[in-house]
Order: sequence, then structure tokens, then C-alpha cells
Amino acid sequence: MLLPVPLVRGGAPLEALVAALPAVVAAFAAPMRRPWGRITLGAAVITAAVLSLAVDLVYRGPKSYAALWEFAEAPALLVLAARQIRRAPARQAAVGGFLAALAFVLLPLRFLYADPPVKGGAAVLVSALALFVAVGVGGLALYLRAQEDRRHRAVAQARRDQRLEVAGDLHDFVAHEITGIVLEVQAARVAEYDREQTAELLARLEDAGLRALDSMDRTVRTLRDPEGHAVADSPQPPEAYGDAGELPPTRLYGLADLAEMVERFGATGVRTALDLDDALPGTLPRATEDAVHRVVLEALTNIRRHAAGAERVSVEVAGAPAGDGPGDGRRVAVTVTDDGGGRPAGPLGLPRHGGGTGLAALTARVEALGGTLAYGRHGDGWRVHAVLPAT
Repeated sequence: MLLPVPLVRGGAPLEALVAALPAVVAAFAAPMRRPWGRITLGAAVITAAVLSLAVDLVYRGPKSYAALWEFAEAPALLVLAARQIRRAPARQAAVGGFLAALAFVLLPLRFLYADPPVKGGAAVLVSALALFVAVGVGGLALYLRAQEDRRHRAVAQARRDQRLEVAGDLHDFVAHEITGIVLEVQAARVAEYDREQTAELLARLEDAGLRALDSMDRTVRTLRDPEGHAVADSPQPPEAYGDAGELPPTRLYGLADLAEMVERFGATGVRTALDLDDALPGTLPRATEDAVHRVVLEALTNIRRHAAGAERVSVEVAGAPAGDGPGDGRRVAVTVTDDGGGRPAGPLGLPRHGGGTGLAALTARVEALGGTLAYGRHGDGWRVHAVLPAT
């Protein structure tokens, strides 16, 4: 780009160099992808813009020289402004983008003092037209920047949601089974079991361990297959998956699984009762059925942890009466109650070191579906009550 400078006849090579220098710097900076030594793109943009503005003030050479190199300088400045606005950090984008756009808009004013000079009105008119171009390019760059920012936020939120989902599934399913295993083993250390009781205990421990491993396998498979390619190999029906076919971290459980879960809980020696409205199975949304299952699972897990001496546990799932819960649509209510059996004083939901987040996460899940969750003391025991939409 500097090759024409030595070819200038007369005593004007210096003036030609002055006209060419900002174009060379801008053209050098425009395609930069990464820092060149200690020169960053932001520094190159500011340097090119300031140099261009300075030449506008001091250039007194032939008009033809300025016109020759402005054909390269103008688009280079426009590209630099767009790149800074779209890619640079906010402060650098504001400073560098503004300076580059200003240098582009004021380029026609360089001809005011050239030889021969142009009329001021003509220079101002061209600058006004350049302003429209700069505003359009800057607006497009801002739009693309906003789109990219939204995409990054969406990706970050999706990753956070996935981490929370995995953490919730580990807590709801794996921790439930491991809690049962620990309590069974603790009870076995102080009880005298005969051969038959020992065999039953080992069978229960084996089943609980296999269920925990199954939940872990599903979670790991989901993390390894985030695009949902394992849907075809999953036993779940198509409606259990999202529009994009994502495989949930664990299978969606429902009302049909409650009887088995309550029966397993009762096998540890607690008298359990399940009262399930026969009209409900098959009529609720899959998300609601899964939430009902998680409410019961969390309540039973907390009974194991905090009321190991409980003798009676009741689980009731029925249609909620009119006005029970927010909204006017059909609702379903799930209630889990125990008789206490030595629960420590204080509310169950108080934070505990290394835990205590189950009910908080469950509350968020229920509320996200448009339901409510309440829990607290009930007589000598504890009661968990949730109301969820049935439609």
C-alpha cells in the first residue's frame, strides 16, 4: 500500500506518506484475529482512529493523494468499528467503536484543506451520508452482539439447569437408596437376625444398590449423550421427552410407581398405607406425575433420615377440592404423614451441613409447575403436602 509513495513526482512524497499512513494502519488492523506481539486489536483500532483524525487536521497535500488512500482507509475504519462494537469488552467497544466510526464519518473533511480544497458544503454532505452508513453498520454490530450475548446466556443457563437437574436426580433417587442402605446396615448392627431375616436384608440391600446404580447409569448416559441420541434405546414413551428429543437424566416416574416405592419402604418395618385415587392414573401430565413421585420420595427419604423410629406412614394422592391451591383448573393433592418416632426438635427444612436442600429444590420444582408445597409438624410427626395442576 506504500508502494505508490516513492513514485510521487515533485516534492510531495512526504505529503503522500502522511495521506497513506492512516490507511496502512487501518488496513493492517482490520484483519487482525489475535494480538500481534504486544499490539492488541483494541490498541490498533484506537491508534488507527486517532491517526486518521490527526491527519484530517494537518493534511495540506494534493487532493488526489488523499482520495487515493481513502478508498482503502474508509472501509478499513468501518470494519474496525464493527468488529470493536461486536466483539470487544463493553468499555473497549464503546471507546474504540466510537473513535473508529467518528474517523470514518469525518474522512471527507480531510479535503477541506487539501490542494485544491473542496467546498465546505460538499464535505459536510458527504460526512452526513457517511454518518448514516456508520449508524447502520454500528446498529447491525450491536444487534449481532446482543444476539451473541443472549446465546451465551442461554447456553450458560442451560448448563446450569442441567447441573441442577443432575444434582436433583442424584439427591432424589441415588441418595434415597443409599439412605435406605445405610439405615438398614445401622439397624443390622444392633439387631439379631436369623438366617432368613439376614437373607431378606441382603436381598433388600442388593435391590437398593441396583436401583442406585441404575439411576447413576441414566445420569451418566445423559451427560455423555447431551444431544439425546439415546432416545431410541430408552424404554420411555415418546411423550416423556422434550420437543428436541432430549433424554432426561433419569426416567420419569409416575403414579404407577408409588405402590412399589411405598411397599419397599414398608419392608423396613414401618407400617405404611397408600391411598391412591383410582381415577387419577393415566389422566395427569407426565411432569405432574413425576413431581408427585418426587414429593413422596423426598418425604420418605426425610422420614428415614430424621424419624427413623416412625411406626406409621401414610401416603395419600387424590383430586384436590375446589379452591385448594392456585388457579381454577383441576388439581391433584399429595400428602405424606408420619407419626414422629423421635424426630429431633426443629423444622425439617432448616439448613444442615452438607445437605438440607432437598425440600428447597422440591419447592422450586413444584412451583415451576404452578403448584404449592407446604411442610411442617403434624401432631407428633411431620406432614408434607403438595398441590399440583392436574391439566
